[in-house]
Amino acid sequence: MRRLLTGAAVLALAACVDGTPGDLSGFGDRATTITDTANRDYYPDDQHIVSAKLQFKQENYGKAASLFKQALEVAPTDPEALLGYAAANDMLARFDQSDLAYRQLKPIIGNTVVFHNNYGYSLLLRGNLQGARQHFLAAYEMAPDNPHVANNLELLRNSVNYQRRAKGDLQGI
Repeated sequence: MRRLLTGAAVLALAACVDGTPGDLSGFGDRATTITDTANRDYYPDDQHIVSAKLQFKQENYGKAASLFKQALEVAPTDPEALLGYAAANDMLARFDQSDLAYRQLKPIIGNTVVFHNNYGYSLLLRGNLQGARQHFLAAYEMAPDNPHVANNLELLRNSVNYQRRAKGDLQGI
């Protein structure tokens, strides 16, 4: 009786299979129905960064920040996307968002000219001239011939020469 039931089960399962038993894929259908995707292109993850850089150069900082954020959704630890996101938010005075990006960026690129120069510029925009000076000097020590660092040091020097004014101080003009 037991052999009869086993034989009936084997025959029932064999009737369910189209083609030969060697023609099965891992999903139960035929192996010929599986499409080979080896010739497909990768996802163009740099598309967002290219568009964001263009928007940043055209001074569309809101669009740039949005596109850099989309790039970060594709690759959350991409240093270029993090730097761009931080810089765009700096230009929008969204320092809370840029601080998050700089915190994520520090362990990735850490003690580099690009990090110190960008973070120093962020501090300069906030009015933290002492902090900006520390970062600009750190960048200058690493790359004394870098024109971006030299320009930022000049901006810092010019910022020290101008008086700080309270909000609303120039409303009568």
